[in-house]
Amino acid sequence: MAKIVDLNKTIYELHKSNPDIIEIMKKIGFEDVAKPGMINTAGRFMTISKGAKMKGVDINKIKEVFIEHGYQIIE
Repeated sequence: MAKIVDLNKTIYELHKSNPDIIEIMKKIGFEDVAKPGMINTAGRFMTISKGAKMKGVDINKIKEVFIEHGYQIIE
């Protein structure tokens, strides 16, 4: 089964289907996502794309990192 990251899904949805995504996001610069309660609160409405805009992280860099970890990207 292919590993997929849908940039339109919430962090909560992505975590629910694949918890490893959180560790990758921490490496990219989204350390806050691993704080207790964040996935169940902000993660319910925050997407990777929205988070990238808020943090000023290049979405292409995020895509590259997920691809390096064997993920397919859905936009």
